[in-house]
Amino acid sequence: MRKLVEYIIFIGVLLFVGCSEKQNNKVTTFSFAGNTMGTTYHIKVVEDSVFVRNNYNEIIKHRVDSLLLDVNNKMSTYIPDSELSMFNSSADTTWFPISKEFAEVVKAAILIGDKTNKSLDITVGPLVNLWGFGPKGETDTVPDSQEVTLMKSLTGLDKISVKFNPPAIKKALPDMYVDLSSIAKGYGVDVVCEYLLKLGIKNFMVEIGGEVRTNGKNHNNEYWRIGISTPDNSGNIEKVVQLNNQSMATSGDYHNYFMKNGKRYSHTIDPRTGYPITHNLASVSVIAKSCMMADGYATALDVLGPIKGMLYADTLKLPVFMIVHKNGNFTEEKNSLFKKYLFKKERIK
Repeated sequence: MRKLVEYIIFIGVLLFVGCSEKQNNKVTTFSFAGNTMGTTYHIKVVEDSVFVRNNYNEIIKHRVDSLLLDVNNKMSTYIPDSELSMFNSSADTTWFPISKEFAEVVKAAILIGDKTNKSLDITVGPLVNLWGFGPKGETDTVPDSQEVTLMKSLTGLDKISVKFNPPAIKKALPDMYVDLSSIAKGYGVDVVCEYLLKLGIKNFMVEIGGEVRTNGKNHNNEYWRIGISTPDNSGNIEKVVQLNNQSMATSGDYHNYFMKNGKRYSHTIDPRTGYPITHNLASVSVIAKSCMMADGYATALDVLGPIKGMLYADTLKLPVFMIVHKNGNFTEEKNSLFKKYLFKKERIK
């Protein structure tokens, strides 16, 4: 299930390639952007380090592009010869060798699915494709119940297995199809962040397609401020949070859908029913240490809806903020764990 790039707007962050320097405190900043995973990425580094002082930003950008290309070549359903596509196209039901990175993401996704009543299910690919939201192209045709039942029979976390010694994955049915788009972008953010940390860079913001992770502080020596936008294409910012070495991911369904006979069909498929979600949750934002986990949980809670989703968030101790459709308006719902991240400026136009 794809994520919505438009949901998150970054406050006080330069989202273009460039450099600037504060002479008074010798803090050097640079930022750069690019394309990856069918979306864009933006990175800002605020650091007085040997890498920045020696103008190594182009070298860092080149390495970041290489790392993200590697993630894409492992986990994209849009690349025919990616590891994931090769597994999906194989009818073999024995152990299929994969990279340890691929195995790590699959393991995390299965864990999240198990903790959320299977609301995150990476085997949902046949249903995503059936409804026209996968790499096979868009459609405005509503499948009949028999088609949905058939494709749903090819799904289920109990039908997929993963191991690490050596890394391999196995499916129970030849026609199963794994889709990692609900978690791969968050994983890509983590990969870039770990690379920057290994360089000794401590202050940065990394974002891919709306999934974000921060470390340290921004150029004003404050914790990074990240905005959650109102899900109506207005550009308004609903809330601003301050992240201290944390990640945030947002999932929703208002942007990617099709209309048929006056009915709206969301791109977010409930793997438990085989049909698009129909509840009134417009968006859900989740804060976690790992962006991969925030990404996966945001999708899971989005599927569960506002009531069950918040119950699971509280049980799992996840800071969560929701925007819900009610009587033609948006209302906000958040749990107590989320409140400490809120910035004092409540709403920005």
